[in-house]
Amino acid sequence: MLHIAAPAYAAMVGHAYDGLPEEACGLLGGRPGQAKVSEFVPCRNADASSRTYSIGPDGWRAAEAALDPIGLEVIGVMHSHTHTEAYPSPTDVDRADNPLLAGWHFVIVSLRQDAPVLRSYLLADRNITEEAVVLTGR
Repeated sequence: MLHIAAPAYAAMVGHAYDGLPEEACGLLGGRPGQAKVSEFVPCRNADASSRTYSIGPDGWRAAEAALDPIGLEVIGVMHSHTHTEAYPSPTDVDRADNPLLAGWHFVIVSLRQDAPVLRSYLLADRNITEEAVVLTGR
């Protein structure tokens, strides 16, 4: 179960809309080993695409500058799907197939419907496991 602070949730959804027509992306800040997102760092989609995303060096620098002073680390990534459901695409699974990303939370905000849909997954060894999302601090 992934706990997301309400301000971080609002920032993710807002950033997804701000990124249209491209996919938006950002990094999730929390404490390693805890499934709690307390900060969201919006990043530029280096792919500049409506179908894929990647976080460039500027995004990593922004996350370091925002998270290090408050003792948090990157524990996952968020990206939006502009035309499809909030479910990992084959490209998402391919890109997550990296031992350095073990334990990361992969949050997807779908803008396909009238209202945004946010879901979270653990992607390990090409297996997709959805995790429940709980908003905190509302």
